Amino acid sequence: MDITQFYQAFFEEADELLAEMELLLLGLDLEAPDSEHLNAIFRAAHSIKGGAATFGFLALTETTHLLENLFDRARHGELKLNTRLMDAFLETKDVLQKQMNAYRDGGEPDRETVVRICEVLRQLAQEEEGGPAAAAPAAPAQAVAVVAEPVLPVAEPAAAADGRTLKVRFSKISEGDGRVLSEELANLGKVTAQTQTEDSLSIWLKTTCDADDIIAVCCFIIEADQMEISTEPLAAPDAAPVAPQASLPAGQAVPPESSAVAAVQAKPAAGVVAAAATGGAKESSSIRVDVEKVDQIINLVGELVITQSMLTQTASTLDPVLHERLLSGMGHLERNARDLQESVMSIRMMPMDYVFSRFPRLIRDLSAKLGKQVQLVTVGKETELDKSLIERIIDPITHLVRNSLDHGIESPEQRVFAGKDPVGRLTMSAQHQGGSIVIEVKDDGGGLVRERILAKAIQQGMAISETISDDEVWQLIFAPGFSTAEAVTDVSGRGVGMDVVKRNIHEMGGHVEIASAQGKGTTIRIVLPLTLAILNGMSVKVGKEIYILPLNYVIESLQPLEKDVHSITSDEHVMHVRGEYLALIELHKLFGVPDAVSHPMQGIAVIVQADGTRFALLVDQLVGQHQVVVKNLETNYRKVPGISAATILGDGNVALIIDVVAVQRINREKAGQRGLPRQGFEQNPS
Repeated sequence: MDITQFYQAFFEEADELLAEMELLLLGLDLEAPDSEHLNAIFRAAHSIKGGAATFGFLALTETTHLLENLFDRARHGELKLNTRLMDAFLETKDVLQKQMNAYRDGGEPDRETVVRICEVLRQLAQEEEGGPAAAAPAAPAQAVAVVAEPVLPVAEPAAAADGRTLKVRFSKISEGDGRVLSEELANLGKVTAQTQTEDSLSIWLKTTCDADDIIAVCCFIIEADQMEISTEPLAAPDAAPVAPQASLPAGQAVPPESSAVAAVQAKPAAGVVAAAATGGAKESSSIRVDVEKVDQIINLVGELVITQSMLTQTASTLDPVLHERLLSGMGHLERNARDLQESVMSIRMMPMDYVFSRFPRLIRDLSAKLGKQVQLVTVGKETELDKSLIERIIDPITHLVRNSLDHGIESPEQRVFAGKDPVGRLTMSAQHQGGSIVIEVKDDGGGLVRERILAKAIQQGMAISETISDDEVWQLIFAPGFSTAEAVTDVSGRGVGMDVVKRNIHEMGGHVEIASAQGKGTTIRIVLPLTLAILNGMSVKVGKEIYILPLNYVIESLQPLEKDVHSITSDEHVMHVRGEYLALIELHKLFGVPDAVSHPMQGIAVIVQADGTRFALLVDQLVGQHQVVVKNLETNYRKVPGISAATILGDGNVALIIDVVAVQRINREKAGQRGLPRQGFEQNPS
């Protein structure tokens, strides 16, 4: 059997184990580490080593073998944890990730890096033991010669302070599996005796490990229900002594013909590593499915919803008395289609913990580099977001976090001088609001300085008014090349990045909001749709065309009064709404729609907000509010300015989905070309 088919499953499981290992390491109290966490870290390293050995990934096997030895000593209290050890563990985790990436790409890891990190781990083991002997290769672990049932070698010794003797019985196993199991248990303690029949094996193991550790190790080879662990004593003290048997040297992979490969092939191997990491006590309650298959199902369900919408619209013209049963059935179909759509979409949803779990390590390393003390607080880790979005949001949030640490949170000395706690706080939160998710990155640092931002903007030649609102001032930091940093560092300050953050979020159908108070801190809010496959929208009519406005941008709609509409030029208008002048954008002019309402007082103004700025869109009339299935316009046609995507309506016609942010940008560019203010309309337009 070709075991390469199991590579991807191993890499995915190993990625998860490495991520879990990093989080557990970062959460350890060096003075009093949690034993359960240490056991979990050891099991993760051991599971990766077992899989790597099975597939012949020698560098990965060698590195994880040295790492798990150190973890094993730490969990048994033989190794005192300190900052240097923790730094080495985290660096090793990074090297392991690079090794896996190399194997995943079909190559080999950089040998120099492998040799260096292995030498670091050996040196640490030697130093902690306090002598050069530790650097020598470990003596081969003892196994025992197989004898026939019911010979039992020696009486069970009394439980000692350095361990106790457990009887581990395996059932329905092959001779090859028994040999591998003996070798694995020998790594957990001292095998004092064993017996074997045709399909069972009993081993007496003197160890300080608990039953969960033994299960975790053995579940890589057999199932949990094939094991029984007890404290049953030995009964034949006059039996022959056990005979030593050589085991695999440290770092050597299991030969391809070994039973470990056979065991992996016999399961399929996809869930074995995860079972070992969790103790193997439960059957897996999940399956791995390729994302492309899920996307295909979502597309098919979307087509089903469109078809159902068409049938519903057609059925609405029928006599409800004559076609009562048909209309009732259509109602049931509509509800079932909606439930099916929501269920399928939930398959793609992932918790925000997938994103947040990446930042403890970043904050630890970066705050140490900057000489700052920062505490990370996460809220709403269980909040779910579409997988396609959750992958793309990681980079923008990373940039925001780096900015908060570099520019936002002050040094301990500055914080103490300002009467603050020397330890800064960075809070990352996520929550659902209607059909959107709101992600916040909040720091309690120095906050944004309005005067400095305005001065920098004027220096860069931006046409702005000094009376613009704070919200509009904060949005200036997203301009390309904009930075108020006094010095450029390798962390930030070059004026690149924030504009990319904004652009990426806009491409995901979201927007960014900023709130800041000088001396108290800054909060950056990212508002995203829960998914890009379905959109809550408001359909509006312009001429004979139907457009869809995303509801997360819409604030209200109203009919303009003549006294509230003011002309700036023959083609430019603003509308006065509750003390604020808003730009009035006529969609029929923007998209070149004929036969549309041209007089503002005869149409409807839809007030929307994007980038912290409100403005009004003039349409002919409001049609309705509903969910639409989003179709990529560029794939099927081409990119259209001011349009983000398209959808198919119930009557079969195509409606374009308006890109509100792009519409605002187009209007600003046109205003700039005509010499009009690009930011705000606070001045009296008359």
